[in-house]
Amino acid sequence: MSDLLKGKKGLIMGVANNRSIAYGIAKACADQGAQLGFTYQNDAIRKRVEPICNDLGGDVLVECDVTDEASLDKTFEEIKKKWGEIDFLVHCVAFSDKNELKGRYADTSLENFLSTMHISCYSFTAVAKRAEALMNEAGSMITLSYIGAERVMPNYNVMGVAKAALEASVRYLAKDFGHKKIRVNAVSAGPMKTLAGSAIANARYTFKTAERTSALNGSVELEEIGHTSVYLLSDMSTAVTGETHYVDCGFRSMGMLPPERQDLE
Repeated sequence: MSDLLKGKKGLIMGVANNRSIAYGIAKACADQGAQLGFTYQNDAIRKRVEPICNDLGGDVLVECDVTDEASLDKTFEEIKKKWGEIDFLVHCVAFSDKNELKGRYADTSLENFLSTMHISCYSFTAVAKRAEALMNEAGSMITLSYIGAERVMPNYNVMGVAKAALEASVRYLAKDFGHKKIRVNAVSAGPMKTLAGSAIANARYTFKTAERTSALNGSVELEEIGHTSVYLLSDMSTAVTGETHYVDCGFRSMGMLPPERQDLE
């Protein structure tokens, strides 16, 4: 199938490089005919995002600091001036001090807890509220979660708590926007070799364990995350909202590592 997003305009937030999940989603959306806009946090990140925006035919590139309410307002004012309305939103923004993603969750500092919750959870609510005001009826919003929201994952700590709150936010936002037929969902990808994933201690072990444990005996690819996201952003999913959709080759469904896959070297 093709052109599932033809004629639709969507904002992509959180592209880091061409190996990030946000890029995989953006590429899939562009392939399906979507008109895209991108945000960047600062000039250093703009240097990475601008070529991607150009390659994918994006016609909006706007600075946005999700921790700054004035910056958020300005971002969506610019989107409104350029497009007037939008059809979908992709939120791929998260951050925590990697030094606190090791050791015990109990030792998380208050400062990093609040910062992690602000950027990784509340920012979606703040962005969604502004996007809703510009969104056409039957629009769609997605954000990124991870199995650490549901189960304890090594070296994930406070990010797991933030993702759990994010998934709860998805459900409440789905209710808030439901009268406008706007859907809100989360995509929970399995462990992947991305820039964000590499910041987690012992990332290679986590990746290999998930790969060997998953029902499909493999790891998810960017294209597969992109395909699922297109489904959730398109009119193919008009009755789906408030959900966390796992795209992890069946890792979540498994209780333990199969005996025949014990070699984790």
